[in-house]
Amino acid sequence: MYQYDEFDRAFIAERNRQFRAQVDRRIDGSLTEEEFRPLRLMNGLYLQLHAYMLRVAIPYGTLNSAQLRQLAMIATRWDKGYGHFTTRQNIQYNWPRLTDVPDILDALAEVGLHAIQTSGNTIRNVTSDQFAAAAADEIEDPRPYAELIRQWSTDHPEFQFLPRKFKIAITGSPNDRAVTKAHDIGLRMVRQNGETGFEVIVGGGLGRTPMIGKVIRDFVPVADLLPYLEAIVGTYNLLGRRDNKYKARIKITVHENGLEKVRDLVEAQFRKIAPQFDAGATAQHLAQLKQQFAAPDLPPRDDQRYHDARRIDGVFRAWADTNLHPHRAAGYSIVTISLKPHGGTPGDATDAQMTLIADLADRYALGEIRVSHEQNLVLPHVALDDLPALHQALRAAGLATANVGLASDIIACPGMDYCALATARSIPVAQEIAQHVDALKLEHDIGPLKIKISGCINACGHHHVGHIGILGLDRAGVENYQITLGGDGSEDAVIGTRTGPGFAYDQIVPAVERILRAYLDLRRDRSETFLQAYRRLGADPFKAALYHTEQEDAA
Repeated sequence: MYQYDEFDRAFIAERNRQFRAQVDRRIDGSLTEEEFRPLRLMNGLYLQLHAYMLRVAIPYGTLNSAQLRQLAMIATRWDKGYGHFTTRQNIQYNWPRLTDVPDILDALAEVGLHAIQTSGNTIRNVTSDQFAAAAADEIEDPRPYAELIRQWSTDHPEFQFLPRKFKIAITGSPNDRAVTKAHDIGLRMVRQNGETGFEVIVGGGLGRTPMIGKVIRDFVPVADLLPYLEAIVGTYNLLGRRDNKYKARIKITVHENGLEKVRDLVEAQFRKIAPQFDAGATAQHLAQLKQQFAAPDLPPRDDQRYHDARRIDGVFRAWADTNLHPHRAAGYSIVTISLKPHGGTPGDATDAQMTLIADLADRYALGEIRVSHEQNLVLPHVALDDLPALHQALRAAGLATANVGLASDIIACPGMDYCALATARSIPVAQEIAQHVDALKLEHDIGPLKIKISGCINACGHHHVGHIGILGLDRAGVENYQITLGGDGSEDAVIGTRTGPGFAYDQIVPAVERILRAYLDLRRDRSETFLQAYRRLGADPFKAALYHTEQEDAA
């Protein structure tokens, strides 16, 4: 993984020194909250419902064990003993005191982490596939390219005051695990005539006007990546609206101007600025980055203990069936650690759990951890024969829930329990759905299913691309939950379709159960997933089950 050099360390130290002085001036009254607000946001510090919230970037979701231990230490020393992993591969601390934040930032810098550009109208944390450099279906590790983009975009002098926040996601696999089509720019690695490049997608995004991104160029060679990105963001910086924040994202720019006009402007800008980039220096730097992300040496390992455990231990087998993913190296596996225990808060990890996972990463996974956009943690390189011992350790710590990709592996934003923008609760809804499907013992029978919940129209819970999406809104002072069906965040991304009137808080769990039971009645057989059944049948039979039963209940 990338290691900070002297320039990085000096840059972060100076930013932290500046912010410490700004905090001091806010505390002594030299700065008003209005004056302080843009300064704190530049350093990832929000003011939420109950307290400040600090958002820390985890670039492309990659951590080493020392970094995860430091995140645990921060939770212990300066927060309430836990952190919250988000859908953008960040960790959020919900209860820091303002006076402690400069010390927290210094503690982050000690392990090569920071909170710069995790807020504000800038290019945010570049996200990527949590299985990078391990997945069997990967073309190439996307993280060196993500790091190149991170360095290009951090403190970029032209892009600190964009019309709105700007999000870039990158994947190196044809199977998209980074939801690239729902980002301002999505980059999908492709090969043409033996050359590596990227399909570039623009104008995706969720929120109040959800849109799937459009391909602006089907192949951009690696050598042209940075100038092409600069052409896109520069064009957006000039063309994007600043008169209405709700119409300021690039998805609206593309929608209002048309893809062809935006493409013409981007291509013209690219031809103008590309000669100013030193392609040779960039190639040399990229080669150095690739060395830092070199694939680990994975010696051959026996797998007898793994197969023995599968044969004699049903609990282990259930976990292995859901929480493992094929590794590119024979004898190894990718392990997803669910942060979704039934009834738990999706994405939360205690300081003790983070410390344990760091220790297990050292013992079994070369000290590497990933954060997924689905709010779980991943050990990317685990020998099959180590899996029984790993599972035992995780199980003892309450971290072995066998539900990855199932109905209780729910993405949920913080909602009205924490967020100043939310208008409805999302965490309790996720908790109750998870507990309910667990009590029904239907989860494994239902199979692959993505439920995503947002507590307001900003859609941090990605509900638009959930197979079942739930949007909580305030309706005349009462929480109301709308349901969408058929959304998908994969390479076949599509926005879900709203079913009809929403449901009150105490009706949403029974409503979800009716959808699930309708699926079990309608599917051809166990091999047909919920999404496949929905695409085959359309929304009508699910809506009939949803609202017909609802009318009977009301009667």
